[in-house]
Amino acid sequence: MQSVEEGLHLETLKLIMSMVDLTTLEGNDTEEKVQQLCTKAMKYGVAAVCVYPNMIETAKKVLKNSPVKVASVAGGFPGGMTSKEIKVAEVKWALSEGADEIDVVISRSKFLEGEHNYVFDEIAEIKSACGNALMKVILETGELDTVENIRKASDIAIRAGADFIKTSTGKIQPGATLPATLVMLDVIRKHYNQTGKKVGIKPAGGIKTAEQAIQYFILVRETLGMDWLTPKLFRFGASSLADDLVWRIERIKN
Repeated sequence: MQSVEEGLHLETLKLIMSMVDLTTLEGNDTEEKVQQLCTKAMKYGVAAVCVYPNMIETAKKVLKNSPVKVASVAGGFPGGMTSKEIKVAEVKWALSEGADEIDVVISRSKFLEGEHNYVFDEIAEIKSACGNALMKVILETGELDTVENIRKASDIAIRAGADFIKTSTGKIQPGATLPATLVMLDVIRKHYNQTGKKVGIKPAGGIKTAEQAIQYFILVRETLGMDWLTPKLFRFGASSLADDLVWRIERIKN
């Protein structure tokens, strides 16, 4: 298996950069802050910018002539503690504002209470509302407690129509972890073997350095294969990772 150090070469770093969802999801987000983030996103060549729904219009204006997508969290992010109707309405609002991709959270409280059918139905209804927009389903693995819960939540999300499954909101600790991601990758692999459908993976929460990103890159490659090493199937949710990647790339070039 390739080591982390061996993975720190120019082409791999550039590929990882192309998989980043450059993210700002704070209560102090302003139009100026989002505009600056979008300018950085175009300069860096990331996959998408991820913002709250009320900042979609601002992001779209800056990114309109670029290939960078606009992703929006919706559906009661980050806690998911609201009704299914409000979650669906928020998703529809985000789409009406121009979102290309939607990141939604599962109802962890319902899941932990054993109401798995409710969780499935809710995700399926949101998927229907998303239409052609890419839907990433956040499990918040740090709140699911056990490997079996992470496995079950991954399976429910995928069967309900998730295009991606995502580790975390980035709002709790732990965020993304390699063990939780491996469990999710195993569910993706089994689903692909059974159905032929490729589902994406998005580790998010606490991934700040190229060394950390390379570990996930190798894990995905070794578990799912080279086909998953594309922004269509592999993303990183990050705010500071891109800056570290740029620093690494410039060091190699110079």
